[in-house]
Amino acid sequence: MKNTERLKELAQSYELTGEDFFKHPTFGFVIITRTGIEKIAGVDNIQITYEVVKCDADFVVIKAIATKGKARIESYGEANSKNCKTSYFVAMAEKRAMSRSVLKLSEFYRLGVYSEVEAEEFKRPSKANSHAVRS
Repeated sequence: MKNTERLKELAQSYELTGEDFFKHPTFGFVIITRTGIEKIAGVDNIQITYEVVKCDADFVVIKAIATKGKARIESYGEANSKNCKTSYFVAMAEKRAMSRSVLKLSEFYRLGVYSEVEAEEFKRPSKANSHAVRS
């Protein structure tokens, strides 16, 4: 099965719509929005706890420990002034850790799908320039 076909199957199973995805205009890969991540976590009843690994004024690392049934995954989110335009480093590191954990547990990472919060360059372009992936 091709990645595109599997992506469409996953999108349907998680009730994701075109608003939850977009194709990055520069990099070409599929990006899932924050709301899409939340939908996946809700459908799969993914439970997440967090640990602060590092919390300095200019650099934060958060570890997410996520479980889905018996499956367990650990992933990290980081934020600093070089990879984050906001000054809310803890919140951004948490979002990144959560997103990565959810994408790993739900198979999306294996298909090359990334979260829009993983990097500033992954943000959705303006609506006029957006290329949504149809589910």
